[in-house]
Amino acid sequence: MICKLSDLRHKEIINARDGCRLGYADDVEIDTKNASVVSLVVYGKWRCFGLFGREEDIILKLECIELIGEDTILVNHNFPNRNRGRGFRNFFRNKG
Repeated sequence: MICKLSDLRHKEIINARDGCRLGYADDVEIDTKNASVVSLVVYGKWRCFGLFGREEDIILKLECIELIGEDTILVNHNFPNRNRGRGFRNFFRNKG
């Protein structure tokens, strides 16, 4: 299957390990010596409407990509330092 960068930008990236939506491919990294794609880049989400910048970008190496389908891209990657549950909705959650 041949896929253009403009097609990749409309495919949602999902982590196959936990089913988490990571976003859409915003950019690619290319090795100019070998003329090959090295990784996909998903830009970090805006923090507080952009007032506090962005979260860290997610860089997905080509080895992590399991499947590129018509609507989604499945990746298998472990995110050890991702803080899930940090947000306004969980601020008032019972800690007990």
